[in-house]
Amino acid sequence: MRRDVFQAIADPTRREIINLIAFQSLNLNAIADHFDMSRPAISQHIKILNECGLLNIRQDGRERFCEMRFEKLQEVANWIARYQTFWNNKLDDLERHLNQKP
Repeated sequence: MRRDVFQAIADPTRREIINLIAFQSLNLNAIADHFDMSRPAISQHIKILNECGLLNIRQDGRERFCEMRFEKLQEVANWIARYQTFWNNKLDDLERHLNQKP
């Protein structure tokens, strides 16, 4: 199955995993300890994030550490930017309309 970054961030558990590893790498057990679900379920979420390119898994001895790859989120930022101008224009139009004197 082909996965993309939008599929990865669609799930609240995966978004929380991203938040956890955003500023520090964590091993798989440390990540799983933050959730009330099985370790295999967390591993599946991590697998999806890895397949989407949002994280790297680094082996350090017997431990596996997850590290964020923020550059992949640029795809989401670019998609949002396309609509930002549209909504800014709509809000500006609304403001002009509301500020018109009767």
